Formats: sequence, structure tokens, C-alpha cells
Amino acid sequence: MPAFIRFSKRLCIALLFTSGAAQAQQLTIVHANVVDVATGNIRPDMTVVIAGKHIARVSPSARVNPKVGKVVDATGQYLIPGLWDMHTHVYFDGTAAAGTDLILPLLLANGITGIRDMGSELDSILKARADIAAHRRLGPRLVVSGPMLDGPKSPYKASIAIATPEDGRQAVDRLKARGVDFIKVQSLVPREAYFAIAAEAKKVGLALDGHVPDAVRATEALTAGQRSFEHLIGIFEASSTAEDAYVAGQEKSPGRLLATYNAPREAAIIRVLAAHPQVWQCPTLYWERGQWLVDSIAWGQDPDLTYAGHSWVAQRWPKAQASIIRTMDTEPLPVRARFVTHELDLVRKLHAAHVGFLAGTDTPAGVDLIPGASLHLELQRFVAAGFTPLEALQTATLNPAKFFKRQADFGSVQAGRLADLVLLSANPLTDIANTQRIVGVLADGQYLSQPDLQQLRQRLQQVAAGK
Repeated sequence: MPAFIRFSKRLCIALLFTSGAAQAQQLTIVHANVVDVATGNIRPDMTVVIAGKHIARVSPSARVNPKVGKVVDATGQYLIPGLWDMHTHVYFDGTAAAGTDLILPLLLANGITGIRDMGSELDSILKARADIAAHRRLGPRLVVSGPMLDGPKSPYKASIAIATPEDGRQAVDRLKARGVDFIKVQSLVPREAYFAIAAEAKKVGLALDGHVPDAVRATEALTAGQRSFEHLIGIFEASSTAEDAYVAGQEKSPGRLLATYNAPREAAIIRVLAAHPQVWQCPTLYWERGQWLVDSIAWGQDPDLTYAGHSWVAQRWPKAQASIIRTMDTEPLPVRARFVTHELDLVRKLHAAHVGFLAGTDTPAGVDLIPGASLHLELQRFVAAGFTPLEALQTATLNPAKFFKRQADFGSVQAGRLADLVLLSANPLTDIANTQRIVGVLADGQYLSQPDLQQLRQRLQQVAAGK
């Protein structure tokens, strides 16, 4: 693509970001159905007044006669807290070049007003966090780990290789000095290094999130203070009669985990997790299905494919698909499909035991993980696992606020909260797919109307074609 065309597209998006529609302002939303995501109650015909970056007032519309600023008529529409994707990789390896101009604005265009980034190139993610907070760029608010801590032979560029406990301590200290929000660990971190990382993170005041490393048991990760388990890793192993062998380095696979599954062991780890309400599960169910069934996914028919980077579709996804298939050649598709069903069943049991869940997608690291769109599909997977639409919605709204201990800032539509909101044309509590029916987005007080969103999406399709 000629350089002047690339520049023109970036300029068009920048102009939209700095337009009057996107600036923090006095805004009044009238006649909205306000969804209480804690109780499932819907307050009809409400007015929500936004002053700057915060919700100033929520009251019946009949009591308010807005005289200042912009007024949005939300008759027949539903107002929910802004959505969070709690597992993203904005500046990750082969997709990092799309982070600024495509991934971040695309998340926001899909109603994602906050993300927990679980592994990105450090300088890029820190700059994005600062630019978005200062309203120099449109995107969701960012809670970031910087690069992941992984083993000495990590396959990922957006990671720090850890071979020894001292490597782990130094990495934590360096990341703390740069201002990351938490530490992310990967599967290949050596056993003793993991415990050193956990201790150092606690010492310097950083939370520890991520995979339960292969060399560590789930119960040990709980004792070490790990705050979240990603992809249900550690729980499958704890539910297996071969847990000791897996910790010792035996290769894992869906077929082996199913063959060694033990119901009493599963019940025991579920009881232990339920006794640790401060530890949350981020199962990335949509990607788990996509990963294990990658050879049966018709991603070329994805209706959101025009928002995927051209190089992802033409090169990255086919290569990843072929690579994953090669590593699963001993596991027939029916076995992997049974494992996906087993995952949903595990989530159902954990949920019944009141273990907390977060919605996350792993976007855009995997095949057919389109930023923003994937989060809505993740909520549908929660419903497939037995959650009510309200409970699924909570995994992307109220639960992230609880996880971060920031319920006073977001996760509900109440006075004093940050103005991170999404306006829908249909009720998400009757059908979770209605979270996709977005007619307006408020992010840190910046309002994008339906025409603004349409214009933004059109520009992002053009950007995607050049990525």
C-alpha cells in the first residue's frame, strides 16, 4: 500500500478521535432502560447525566429537564456498564503492528471500554495506556502486565525468559519500576523461579495472574497468592490421576487428560477453589473451542472477517492452523470435541460452587480471534455452559470491577462511577447476543454515537485491509 494512503487512513481516524463527538463533555441520556447488572433489575425511563469523566446523576426522566450539553434520546434502548475483555494481547508478536491503529479502536467500537492486557511489548503498551488516559487516542482503559514471564526457551517475543529464581526476581523488579499493573506468568516458568516470582511480586505490591505453570500444582499456585487462572490450566491437571506426572514434565493433551480424569479429584479441587473467593477463573472458552477444534473452523465465513488484519487472514491464521493441527495429529477430532464439552462441564461445576469468572478472549493471538467481536462470542459460550444471560454479562462488567477492587469506579450505572457505558438497542438479559446490538459507547466520558461508530468501523475495515 502506498505510504500516502496509509497516512491518509491514520489521519482520518485521528480526526474522528479528536472530533467533538469523542470529547469528554456534559451529556444527558434520557428515557433509557438502565440495567442493574448486580440484581438483574431494569429501571425503565431513566435519565443518566454525564459530567466530564463521571456519571453525575441517575434518576427518573420525569424529574430531569436537561438544559446543558448534548442530549441522547435512548427510548426503547438499554444502558449497561462498559464491557471488559480480561485477557488480551494488544502488542503481541506478529499482530503487534496493528495494536494502535486497529486493535485498540476496534475493541472500543465493540463496546469494550476496559481490558486487562496479559502480555505485550512493554514500551508500546505503556504508551498506549498513557495516550488513552490522556484522551490523545481512542481506546479502552488498560490494565497491563507488559511482557509475560515465561521459561528459558519461550516461543513468544512479548515475554521475558526466566531460567532461575534470580531471573524471576529481577524481572519483577524491572517491571515494577516501569509501572506495570501486575505480573503475568506463562506455562514454562521453572518451578523454583515461579515461587520466587510470586514472593517478589507480593513484596513489591504487584498481583500475580496467568497460567498455572506446568511445574506447579493448582493448590500451590493458590498458596503462592496467584490471583487468576487462565484457560482453566491447573484445574484439569488437578482433576487427573496423572497430576504428579504432569508436574514432573509429562506431556499433556486433551486425550490424556480425559483418559486420566478422576471425578473425586475434580470435586476436591473445585472445593479448594471455592474456598479461595479472591482467586478468579478466566477460561477463554471461545478460544479454547477454537484451539482444540481449529481444523473444523470455517473462519473464512466469519461475518466480522473484514475487521481482521489482511496478513492475519492471508498468512498468520493459515500457518497457525497448520501448526496446531500438526501438534494434534495423535488426537482425533471427536476426542478433542469431547474435551471441549468437558471444559464447559467443568465451568458449569465451578460456577455452581460459586467460583468467580471473568470474560476474556486471548485476542488477537489465536486463529479467528477478532478484537471486540470475540468478547461477545465469549459471553455466549458462558451461556452455553449454563450461565444465565445476567451471569454471563457480569463476567464482563461487575466481576472485573470486583476483581480489581474498583466497584466504586466501574461495573455499574451509578452516580460517581466512571462514564464507561454501552447503549444497546435490545435487552441483553433476554438474549446475551443482544450485547452486539450497540448504538452508543461512552468511554471515560467520550461519547461515540451510532453514526460515529459506523464511521469508525468503516475506517477500521480500511485499516484492516492494510495490515
